[in-house]
Amino acid sequence: MSKAERGRKGTQGRTGSITLAIDGSTYDGSVALLSDFAVVAERVVRREDGRVSAVGVGEQLMPAIAECLKQSGVKRGEVGRIVCGAGPGSFTSLRVAGSVAKGLAAGYGVELFAVSSLLLTVTGARPRLGAGEYLSVLDAMRGEVFAARVILESDGFAAQAGPAIILSSEQISDASASDSAVRLIGPGRKIDAGPHARGVGGALPSILAAGPVDLASWEPDYGRLAEAQVRWEAAHGRPLVP
Repeated sequence: MSKAERGRKGTQGRTGSITLAIDGSTYDGSVALLSDFAVVAERVVRREDGRVSAVGVGEQLMPAIAECLKQSGVKRGEVGRIVCGAGPGSFTSLRVAGSVAKGLAAGYGVELFAVSSLLLTVTGARPRLGAGEYLSVLDAMRGEVFAARVILESDGFAAQAGPAIILSSEQISDASASDSAVRLIGPGRKIDAGPHARGVGGALPSILAAGPVDLASWEPDYGRLAEAQVRWEAAHGRPLVP
């Protein structure tokens, strides 16, 4: 039995299991509240025309969470777990969203779980996608993308097949041409979708199977070093962090 299957089995028969989901892997953050696998409230926090910084989007996550709780009638004490999109993606947005998730988990006294934001692109897409294999991509800058294969089952649950990797635009084109059965999904792609916190419902079995993260040490998967760190290390000729 796979980890995803064990996680799915472990959630069967649970009622009243409230999950607060947050994703900040892009400049469009999102929040969702789920009862078991069903979304009961959701919000998107957008950066429009560059007027709101990545940090500003992060600051809007808390009001969005409060709105979801109010809309659903869920009390803070009823939240049983928090799930945070772990990236890869925008360094600043991920850092802010991760900090919010860790703070809430500590404040609520609940466990924090992490999920690949590339997986949330597939499971959170609307309209819902059909079963099959997807190549989920997000911008990695420098003409490259973060990419991962995601298997979506007919029951609507999905799991990521291996860790995220960095691919060039040419490699993406080659991969799409060589395997037409694998559908490309991502912002501005043939299937135009980005990560969304509501996708946690379709990924919950694999999330629970992986277990909670260590609240003190966990950090999102930034995918690569921040541009500022790259420049510092180039100028000083040594790693910023030993």
